[in-house]
Amino acid sequence: MKSYLRELFKRKDLLFYLVKSGLKAEHRNSFLGYFWWLLDPLLNVAVYYFVVVIILERGGPEYPTFLVIGLVVWRWISSSINSSARSVLKYRSIINQVYLPKSIFPLAFTLTQLFNFAFGLVVIGVFLAFFGVMPDWQIVYLPVLIMITLVFLLAIGLFLGYFTVFIRDIDNLLTYVTRIFFYASPIIWVGSMLPEKYSFVVDYNPIAILINSYRAILMGEGLSPNFIGLGIIFLVSIIVVIFMLHHYSKNEHKIIKAL
Repeated sequence: MKSYLRELFKRKDLLFYLVKSGLKAEHRNSFLGYFWWLLDPLLNVAVYYFVVVIILERGGPEYPTFLVIGLVVWRWISSSINSSARSVLKYRSIINQVYLPKSIFPLAFTLTQLFNFAFGLVVIGVFLAFFGVMPDWQIVYLPVLIMITLVFLLAIGLFLGYFTVFIRDIDNLLTYVTRIFFYASPIIWVGSMLPEKYSFVVDYNPIAILINSYRAILMGEGLSPNFIGLGIIFLVSIIVVIFMLHHYSKNEHKIIKAL
């Protein structure tokens, strides 16, 4: 395990290159280029705002900021999960020619989406300023919350990146699994609207806990994030990351055979 981590650390230049090339590749052939990093979350918010507020006549004065925070955080989560699940398969040609720690690929894709999320935070900031929302002192928790989310996504990415090599159907199933979590989490709807018997959908849903925690510290309502829920997510994620790195170190030869 230690030798594997040392080997992974030696490849930090490759990790940086994979993140950089991943960012360049996302909108390489588009006319607007990197402007899509800002335009994509804005259009996403516009679509759901039109459906919920204009068509269904739901929401309230705080709904635009509620919506933009939920959609930007969800975009980071869903894009990280989907891209890291295919990460090892995407670089199969390199893996078959040169020895590399295979866990570097889910790690690279997870970090790539972190940079995309940084642009999403700019969009959130614009909405907060436009609607006159000023976060309270709880904003100091934002770096901690981002770190917890990153470790959570890395745990999922390492797990999916490995097992998708052997079970290719996982990639197809992820479309439906992420869709379920989208509608089961208070992204476009308010969690308090649920009947009490269905409150577990929010209380024990890690994505709901994360999104509600971002809203708590950004919407200026003087609320603190769910520390207990976040602590459990972080602890479980750390355990999964350690387990998966150990699993990679012992079973990477199986990946080569499967590819």
